Amino acid sequence: MDLSVFKNALSAVLVALCGVVGCTNGLPPEPPRTLQIQQTWELKPGDTLAGHRIIGGLGDISIALSGDKTLYAPLDGRLQPHSPDCVIFSSEELPIYLFRLCGVQNPHWGQIRSREKLGTANILNLAVLNRLSDGKWAFVEPSKQIIEQMLQPPNTAFMPTP
Repeated sequence: MDLSVFKNALSAVLVALCGVVGCTNGLPPEPPRTLQIQQTWELKPGDTLAGHRIIGGLGDISIALSGDKTLYAPLDGRLQPHSPDCVIFSSEELPIYLFRLCGVQNPHWGQIRSREKLGTANILNLAVLNRLSDGKWAFVEPSKQIIEQMLQPPNTAFMPTP
């Protein structure tokens, strides 16, 4: 087989593979971020129970989204892997807080500007964690305003819920 024919065939296969599995979001650019959480529970996101993956837990809120809903960065920040089903969003604008988002599909890893796409989700399990003085993280109540910013497209006028 001619080498140029082989290269063309290989290129066609790679292009087709990118179309099927996607090339831009692929594998995360870094290893999963680990967190030492102050509260510990027997079951947590990422665990398996009777053959089923746990995607939420105590400290999370679950939001049923209509279809494949796009999620947006509420601030300039960074999206990192955390567990097979969860990602971590952090921002230097709120350095003592982390957002653990479970159920995110097609995540956009790395640095993200405010209102850019984080990924999509059908069901979003969200937890907000606050950094304590001992370096551990504790669950805190999430801000409705921040969650609404994650769910509303950037060109939509932000109307806080009363």
